[in-house]
Amino acid sequence: MGGGGDVVGALATAEFARRYDGARPVLGGVSWERRPIDPAPGPRTAAEIEHADELAPGVLLAHGDTHVRNREVLFAESHMARFLGERTVLVDVSVGAAAIAEGLAGVSASLDCDLVVFVDVGGDVLARGDEPGLRSPLSDAIMLAAAGRLDHAGHSVLLGVFGIGCHAELTPDEVFARLGEVAAHGGLIGARGLTEPVAARLEEAIGLVPTEASAQAVRAFRGAFGTASIRGGTRTLELSAIAAMTLYLDVAATIAATGRLARAVDGARNLDQANEALHALGVRTELDLEREAAA
Repeated sequence: MGGGGDVVGALATAEFARRYDGARPVLGGVSWERRPIDPAPGPRTAAEIEHADELAPGVLLAHGDTHVRNREVLFAESHMARFLGERTVLVDVSVGAAAIAEGLAGVSASLDCDLVVFVDVGGDVLARGDEPGLRSPLSDAIMLAAAGRLDHAGHSVLLGVFGIGCHAELTPDEVFARLGEVAAHGGLIGARGLTEPVAARLEEAIGLVPTEASAQAVRAFRGAFGTASIRGGTRTLELSAIAAMTLYLDVAATIAATGRLARAVDGARNLDQANEALHALGVRTELDLEREAAA
């Protein structure tokens, strides 16, 4: 949901489903890389992406060589496609929640998918907007709003939270508090922890897909505990074994309980409208930070 290396966090759900449930999962992610990978602000649109197949407005299939036009910037989903030996889905959040939901509905049908799981790494998708460490609420809010639209239209969807606290935005205690609110709305569906084969698979992927947050969850599975740092030491987080789990939530209950930001951006038809909707709530976003840094 959040772009960058979050697709590795999604691999935990996909690999578990493939290995233990006999599923044929298709991975995907958002066309928004962190500044060290792609210094241009915001997500890349379909017009800015080469060697990808656009299946619907804002929804593409990526290959191992899918990259930003005129720049050799590969997406995390490109690395994942090469790692898996199969194409991955690439979502451009700039088209807004309604278009994303419509596109994903058609694409999931064409790919014969019976369930769409929206995976967030860290738990910041549950943010209300007033958390001191929150840095990247925009992509998560748009994608959660899209998940809500799919759910409302009758599609099978889940929200997954992988690596609680590993994004170094919301603390574990803040995530647990929001999870409690969702559970009080009947929204806690279940949980799955990493297993040795799944953790080993993620470690293989981490060798190819640049990610820091998702890697922390695997470190927790291997025994890492206590304070850790990411982003060149500028962000700290608290690790425990709970970070090696994915919790699955009902989308409608999550939006009702903690989806203040998703509700705000739901009607936005493009990225700037969504950004302004969060500004109206007093929330700064990753787009603001990237534009300031670029300027």
